Amino acid sequence: MAERQPIPNINIGRVYDQRYADAEVHYEALGKLADFFGRNMPVHRHDRFFQVHYVKSGAVRVYLDEQQYRQEGPLFFLTPPTIPHAFVTEQDADGHVLTVRQQLVWPLLEAEQGLADGPQIAPVCVAFAELGEEYREEVQRLDLLFDQLRSEFAADRPGREASLSALTRLIFISLLRLSARSLKAQPARHEDLQVFHRFNGLIEAHYREHWPLGQYASQMGVTEARLNDICRRIADLPSKRLIHDRVMQEAKRLLLFTGSSANEICYLLGFKDPAYFSRFFARNAGMSPGEYRLRKAGDKEEAWR
Repeated sequence: MAERQPIPNINIGRVYDQRYADAEVHYEALGKLADFFGRNMPVHRHDRFFQVHYVKSGAVRVYLDEQQYRQEGPLFFLTPPTIPHAFVTEQDADGHVLTVRQQLVWPLLEAEQGLADGPQIAPVCVAFAELGEEYREEVQRLDLLFDQLRSEFAADRPGREASLSALTRLIFISLLRLSARSLKAQPARHEDLQVFHRFNGLIEAHYREHWPLGQYASQMGVTEARLNDICRRIADLPSKRLIHDRVMQEAKRLLLFTGSSANEICYLLGFKDPAYFSRFFARNAGMSPGEYRLRKAGDKEEAWR
C-alpha cells in the first residue's frame, strides 16, 4: 500500500502567477484558475493565506476540512490559512477567487470589530439563496467590490497596492458579515473522503503512466466498484472521468502556457500515438488540441483589449 503523502501547500503567487509571488493580494477569475488547476481540485491548503471562492454561477461540491457542501451558485466559501480543502466545480461555473496574506485580514478579526471572535475562524460556506432580505444590500455591495477589485488588479494605476488592500478589507468585512449564515455541512463518511483524497493523490503521481483503474484500486486496497461508488457520491463523477480530467487539465495547461507542439505534449503526457492523443483530447474537449489553443489565444487577446 502506498505511503500517504502530506497535504500539499499551494502558494498561488509562486505556482500560478509568479509576478505576484510576494504580493499581499492575488485575484483571478474562477474560470481561468480552473483552466490551470482543473475543475476537480484535490485536497490542499494555503499556509499564511486566506482564500475566498465566490461562485457566481454553476454548481460546486466543496470539502472544507472534513465538512461537505453541495450547492448551486451564487455562493462563497471562505478558507482560513492551513485548512485542508477540496472542491469540484461544474464546467460552466465561474466567479472570483481572492487569495490574501493573513496579516491583511487579522485586524478585522479582532474581537472589538464585532466581525469574529478571534483570528482562528472556521471555514464557512454561504449560499445567497439561503439569505434573508436583510442581507440583500450586503450581497449587492460584495458584487460591486469584487468587480472593482478585478478592475484594479488588472490595471496599473497610481495607488494600485493601496487600493487593492482597501478593497480587500471591504470585501472581507462583507464576507464576515454574511458568514453568520453559513450553511450546515452535509454528512460524508470519513473513510470515503480518505479514499477519495488518496485516489486524487495517486492520480497526481501516476496519470502520465496511464495506470488502468484496477491498478489504482489495488494500490488503495479497494475494489473498482467501491472506488467508483465513492467518486460518484463525493464528486458526482465516475472514477475514470477523474483520471481523464487530470490528463486533460495538464494537456490544456501545456497548450495554454507553453510553446510545445501537440505532438510534444502527446509524449510529455505518456501517449505513444499523436493521433490517439488528438482523438482523446477532441472527445473530452469537443475540439482538437490546435483548435483549443487558437480559441483560448483569441479569448486572451480579447480580454486584454
